[in-house]
Amino acid sequence: MRRTRTTVHALLGIAAVVGATATFTPAAQAATIPVACGENALVTAVNLANSTPTADTLALAGGCTYTLTTPHGGLDNGLPVITTPITMVGPATITRLSPTPFRIAEVGTTGDLTLITAVAVTNGSSLTSGGGILNRGAVTFTNSSLTGNTAVLVGGGLANADTPTGTAPAATFTRSPVTGNSALTDGGGLYNGLRGTLTVTGVTGGPLPVSGNTAARGGGIAAVNSTATSLTNTAVTANTALLTAGGVLRLGGTMTTTTSPISGNTPNNCVGSTPAVPGCTG
Repeated sequence: MRRTRTTVHALLGIAAVVGATATFTPAAQAATIPVACGENALVTAVNLANSTPTADTLALAGGCTYTLTTPHGGLDNGLPVITTPITMVGPATITRLSPTPFRIAEVGTTGDLTLITAVAVTNGSSLTSGGGILNRGAVTFTNSSLTGNTAVLVGGGLANADTPTGTAPAATFTRSPVTGNSALTDGGGLYNGLRGTLTVTGVTGGPLPVSGNTAARGGGIAAVNSTATSLTNTAVTANTALLTAGGVLRLGGTMTTTTSPISGNTPNNCVGSTPAVPGCTG
């Protein structure tokens, strides 16, 4: 039977999480982990949450900017690779400040990262794919944001990694803008790769913006041989492609658009997509 971790454990075992240099053991874990405002505190909290398969919530310090100055999850990941279910609750910002390029986070095949209540992921920079987040498991943004990230390959903001077999990555954005990201190849804002699932949802009368993103193809969103891409109450606008499909690029896979205007992108909106993007012209 999986052990239930309680607030008592939090008080007894992880109070030191508020200190950036604290040391933890798995026995001290709790369901809710308060995270002091600092790079080391956040890294320590992620390692703690990863240490058992039970879901954990990281209560980020309100209004804090967690500035990552060095990779902590291999050479290309600011945070330790997410391998278990972890929820981060803001408001807070997670960003990179370093001459060294690295993305903010990678989610492994067993990982499930949820960001809620105004968590901003910004200024990640990957030499491969997924400038903000590289997803091999599950990622959920709710009332949060993904902005100003870059990737050399695909998915400037987020990339659902191409996955021929095994766990297929899934990313969900709800009322969470995707703006100002860039990739050199496909999907400046979001890339939904082989077998991936991408769901983007805003609200009626206030569509979720996917805007100001740049790539060679699919400036806003690229879905390439993915299983499903769904846009609802989403406005894909003012994105730029250097070659084609400034708004949305679709190559294979299932795509649905519901009350989701794709307009005002450069040099066109969806030209080059095969099959066509539903509801998109130009």
